[in-house]
This record gives sequence, C-alpha cells and structure tokens, in this order.
Amino acid sequence: MDFKNLIAHCKEYGFVFQSSEIYDGLSAVYDYGPYGVELKNNIKSYWWKSMVQMHENIVGLDSAIFMHPKTWKASGHVDAFNDPLVDNKDSKKRYRADQLIEGYAEKIEAKTVKDVEKAKTRFGDAFDEKQFRETNDRIIERQKQIEAVLLRLSTAMGAGDMDELKNMIEDYEIVCPESGSRNWTEVRQFNLMFNTQLGNIAGEEGKLYLRPETAQGIFVNFLNVQKSTRQKIPFGIAQIGKAFRNEIVARQFIFRMREFEQMEMQFFVRPGSEMEWYDYWKQSRLNWHKALGTDASKLRFHDHANLAHYANAAVDIEYDFPFGFRELEGIHSRTDFDLSQHQALSGKKLQYFDPEMNENYVPYVVETSIGCDRMFLAMIANSLQEENVPDAEGADSLRTVMKLHPALAPVKVAILPLLKNKEELTKAASEIYDKLKLSFNCQYDEKDAIGRRYRRQDAIGTPYCVTVDFETLENDTVTIRDRDTMEQHRVKISEINNEVEDKVKMENLL
Repeated sequence: MDFKNLIAHCKEYGFVFQSSEIYDGLSAVYDYGPYGVELKNNIKSYWWKSMVQMHENIVGLDSAIFMHPKTWKASGHVDAFNDPLVDNKDSKKRYRADQLIEGYAEKIEAKTVKDVEKAKTRFGDAFDEKQFRETNDRIIERQKQIEAVLLRLSTAMGAGDMDELKNMIEDYEIVCPESGSRNWTEVRQFNLMFNTQLGNIAGEEGKLYLRPETAQGIFVNFLNVQKSTRQKIPFGIAQIGKAFRNEIVARQFIFRMREFEQMEMQFFVRPGSEMEWYDYWKQSRLNWHKALGTDASKLRFHDHANLAHYANAAVDIEYDFPFGFRELEGIHSRTDFDLSQHQALSGKKLQYFDPEMNENYVPYVVETSIGCDRMFLAMIANSLQEENVPDAEGADSLRTVMKLHPALAPVKVAILPLLKNKEELTKAASEIYDKLKLSFNCQYDEKDAIGRRYRRQDAIGTPYCVTVDFETLENDTVTIRDRDTMEQHRVKISEINNEVEDKVKMENLL
C-alpha cells in the first residue's frame, strides 16, 4: 500500500490523528487514537519484556523529562546538537541541507527503480533483480554516484562543515521543491533543543531544556541504580520515555516528529570488552525484529561512515519504509564519554569498583536505541495490505487487512452476534465478551452485516473473530475466524480462551 493511503488508513481506523486538528493541526505532532495507543503499548511491552524481563542483569528506570541544565552541557547537546538549515530566497521556504542532498541521491535511485520495473515487465517470471542490478552498466554507474554523494555528505556532516554542504547543493544543482529556484542562502546551524524557564527565574540561570534523548537520565543515575540493585558489570539500564526535538523540517508522517518516544538501553561493560558486547547486541536486536515475522529483505545493517565524537563503533538497523530504507534502531559503542563528561562537570565520581579486577574504573557503554514511533510506523507498513478475496464479487472481492503479529494486535478477539435484532444471540455474545475481556483486549460489535464487521476487524488487525449464531444456542459452540486465512472452525465456548491465548500471548515472541 502506498504511503498516502497508509496515512489515510491510520486516521480512518483510529490509529493516528493530527494533533489539534480542529485548529488546523500542529506540524510534526501527532496523537495516537484508540487502536494506535493499544498497538504502541504492545510494542513497548514486547521491548520491555524482552529487554528487562528476559535479562537478569538489565533493570528499568523512568527518569524525569526535566534535568539540570548542566546535564546537556556535559553531554554536548548545548554546543553541538544542531541541524544544518538553508533558505530559498525566492520561495522563502526553509529546508534541512542534508535532507535536500539525500533527496538528490533518492532521485538517482528512483531512476534505477524505474529501470528495474521496466525489466520486470519485459522479462516476467524469468527476471532476476539482483543479477540485473549487479550487471546493468547504467545502474552500476548510478550506484557509484549515490555512494559518492552520501560519502561526501557524511564527511561534511561529521566535520560540521556548512560551507561544504552549500557547495554540494550548488554542485548538484539542487532546486527548491516549491519554486524550482537555485537561489539559496548560506547553510547555518540551528540547535534542536526546546527550552523553557524554571519557575520565575529568568535568564540563563533559570533555563531548562526538554530532553532531546532519554539516555542522559540513565547516565546520571548510573551509581544510584548500580548500588540499589547490587548489579555487577556487565549490566544494563533500560528506559522508555518521551523526548523532544525542534525539527524545523519534519516530514514523513510519524517518522520524524517534534515529540516522540524512545526505547533505550545502556549496557555498562569493562573497558576493552565493548566490541564483544557491541556484536552481541547488534545481532540480538536484529533477531528481535525478525521474531515479529518481518521480511528479512526489509531489514539491513548500515554502518556509520563517520562516527560521532563519543563512539568507537556505530550501526543502524534500517527498515525499508514506503519512502526507502531509513534508520529504525541504532546500536552504538559510546566508550566512557558520557560518564566521564558527567563526572568532570559535576565533580562527583561515576566509577565502578570491580571486585574481580580489584580496581575502580569508568565503565564503557554499548547503547541500543529505537524510536517507538518509527517501530509503530514500520509495523503498520509491514502489515497493511490489500488482497483479493477468493470466491467474492464486486466490492467484497478486495479487502484491506493488517497482518500484525497477534501479540501486537490492538484487539485480540472480536465477539460478533450473527444478528443484532435477536436478543438470545446478543445476550449470549455479551456473556462471552464479559468472560473474555478479563484475559484479552476484546471488542463487541453488532452493527452492520457480518461480512462488513469481518472487514472492519481485518482493517484494524484483529487476529480472531468469534461469531455467535443459532447453533451456539443449541450446543454452546461458536465459530472462530482466522484473520489471515479467513478460515473458520467451531469450538466450544469453554475452549475459546485457551485457543486465543495460545496464539496471541507475548511468550510466542520471547
């Protein structure tokens, strides 16, 4: 399904709404609707259980959004948390320079995609896309172009070289998407942190920031957590929380927002062992994504060409979104940068005494960081599809279905009386609903024809529909319909709970 229809589906079926929509909305800020909040909570639960519950040496934390402003001085965010912005003098529109350059590379790739589609049509089932991409001279040349552009961009971004970004925009003859003009200003830095004031204290002394990441709340609590839980190195601290970035050019729906949620784990290790743990978490996190049934071809590792000043290794797990491969999760070896910086600025020791080595040291850190909202978007994109219904005609021959993993589905089972005007059916269905709601998030629905109700449940990803019919009144059995296969079979009312639980429980993922 294309991206425009995906966004429309999210609104129509109560997954995501534009924030403050009755006031024409607030750009790059979104609200999660009734089904969206359930899916998001299930994603967070899967992450938390797999990260904390399944590891005896990883514990949880919920640190405050507001932190002492020196925190962000120590972390480098006050001085170096910037985006490169450029204005077009004719359209008066502002853009991120790096995104304009990425867009240039994407246009080159779009030509390749067009050639691949033409070749598919020409050669049919005999077409080998991998071989075509590796042997076609034009595609090979374009790929070299793309790699050269991205390497140059990465180098400029790593060095904070605004002049080079402007040179790239000019060299590649990049035009304003709005006006088609190449009349650009210089590229300049813009700090992404939101700031506010503490109480009635004005000026720099009273300045507070909305946190741009959750990781620093973990670092400043390192010793509090280690001592209170008596953890030994290696151990991790996990956190799910809101973060805020003043994105000037936010785009691509919930992929890049100003208010978003992160799921981060900082794993503290002995200096010198960080690469061993980096490799472990790199593979572990990829396996976490694959357990959901995500097509392996839609996931890939992307090593950072230029490392941040605090890192000695960094890789992204990228997902093939409707707009191309983009970062979904990052795994970073952050060395001892964060703890050392906080130790230096606060004057408080943030060291660990290792009884096996009989020495104190500042631990190294391996980080896993995933955007909950991006994971949400990946799950929608991966599961939402349109498919033909066998033996159906007209409007009924096509259905929109969300094939979410049952453990993530917002509603686990829908209870549907065959007819709403037969009290004996609605009464029996209501009794079943009252029993099942103790175990699952259920939905009772009696409006419209049964086929339309099935379609509605398909569209929100409900894995099972229980239909109460006249045979139910005779022998206490119901039909259970499977979302993916649309097959139905009869079971006793007393067996519904066990049958559904066996398919939707989180343990299947863990």
